[in-house]
Order: sequence, then C-alpha cells, then structure tokens
Amino acid sequence: MVIMKNRIRELRARYDLTQDQLADLVEARRETIGHIEHNQYNPSLMLAYKIARALKSSIEEVFTFEERE
Repeated sequence: MVIMKNRIRELRARYDLTQDQLADLVEARRETIGHIEHNQYNPSLMLAYKIARALKSSIEEVFTFEERE
C-alpha cells in the first residue's frame, strides 16, 4: 500500500498563509485544503500542481509517498 503525505501546513507557515488564503489561490474550498493537510483526501494532479505552485515548491517537495506493507 502506498501512503501519500504532505508538507502543506509547514510550507503555508513559511509563507504566512492560512488555509483560506491557500484555498483562494488554488481555487478550492478551505475544507478541501484541511482534508488534504490531514491526509484525509488525495488531491487530483492538477490541484497538487496548483498547491505546489502557490507554495513556491515542486510537487515532490510538497507531497511524498511512503510504501507500507
């Protein structure tokens, strides 16, 4: 099984962004950003790309994958 983790909260703090502000930048709902941050929802590739761009990072810097057995 592959688990996707993210660094959204950490990167948001670096740029002093709230979930609401990030959601506005990527045209998503604040709840969606919260669910992604808490690993309750996996974003589409397009949304992951928009989040990474808004956080001035690459997708690989924001999202990591961990393989579990």
